Amino acid sequence: MTKRADRVYAEEPGEESEATFDSAQKLERMAHNAGHASEFLKALSHETRLLLLCLLSDGERSVTELENSLALRQPTISQQLGRLRLDGLVTTRRDGKTVYYSIADDDIKRVIALLYEIFCHKEGAQCKGPRAWR
Repeated sequence: MTKRADRVYAEEPGEESEATFDSAQKLERMAHNAGHASEFLKALSHETRLLLLCLLSDGERSVTELENSLALRQPTISQQLGRLRLDGLVTTRRDGKTVYYSIADDDIKRVIALLYEIFCHKEGAQCKGPRAWR
């Protein structure tokens, strides 16, 4: 089989169909993963949810702690935490009447850390996002 650029040229019968099948499987996996990534990015695209994840990246917190940190009302915090929980981005732990939230896994922490590095790393950093591009 000869490869040139992104094309595969068969030198023997049957080789091209095998390469095409592998390529189709790879594309199908990529499309499936792109769907998951898109849903993840939708969850991050809401400012309050992103702020909550930023706060939780330092460790678990109760709704009251998050409410005090963000100066937002409890129903707003709970609604957004509910969405993050449904999306599998946060987990909960109950201690008596208090529910503690934490980030569900290390991949989510890595994404939040990268966003922090890009947008907030320097003290007093200016926004580098779309609002600054106008």
